[in-house]
Amino acid sequence: MKIVLAGAGKLATNLGQALHAAGHDIVQVYSRTMESAAALSAIVGGSPVTDTGAITDDADVYIMSVTDAAMPVLVPVICKGREQKVFVHTAGSMPMDVFQGMALHYGVLYPMQSFSKERKVNFREVACFTEANDEYAAGIIGRLACDVSDNVKPLSSEARRHLHLAAVFACNFVNHCYAISADILARHDIPFDVMLPLIDETARKVHSITPASAQTGPAVRYDENVIRNQSMLLRNNPLIKEIYERMSMSIHRKYTKE
Repeated sequence: MKIVLAGAGKLATNLGQALHAAGHDIVQVYSRTMESAAALSAIVGGSPVTDTGAITDDADVYIMSVTDAAMPVLVPVICKGREQKVFVHTAGSMPMDVFQGMALHYGVLYPMQSFSKERKVNFREVACFTEANDEYAAGIIGRLACDVSDNVKPLSSEARRHLHLAAVFACNFVNHCYAISADILARHDIPFDVMLPLIDETARKVHSITPASAQTGPAVRYDENVIRNQSMLLRNNPLIKEIYERMSMSIHRKYTKE
């Protein structure tokens, strides 16, 4: 299929590469900056454009991988005059109906993964969640998803919002905790790589047991002596201290109930 990618960020870079590898023709890459558009088009082919007026009509599918704030602005512009085409967005929290009234065939292809431009993922392992407003769009979006992933599931906009929220906890917040850990270690000249076996084992455990069963540490039993002493070590950083105390309380309350 002929595809226009609107967006050249982390997700678009990885999805574009996967679609290109699957044999699809990326005819254009649109971005606000020529640097970003050209960088991605150099990898996946097609011409880079920064002017929405230069976006071609000669594509089957228009995939928008842009910020939620940019979506309502770009959708009417890109859809106008191309209403018969298929329009897709890749966002976790944006409803499918952002296209309603702007196009006839539309939907969502949401790859749930943490993407970086510098690190290529095995897209076949990425869970992709799809949604479509009609059978025609469902067929096109389903084909694209199955061409790049072995794990494709239909999901409504409402359920996807909660999936995205869960992913924020499981990925973004956890990674921020890694960053806090790295900062604490760096202040005492301890390399972060000492944490890697611990991180890897924690991740491996939840492949075979529930996260609740895998939980360890002083907060589970609410060891007040340890918690108090560790909290005091953070007294010069009130925000991180509050995060530590609230997280400890959240863990304790969960396991008290269970």
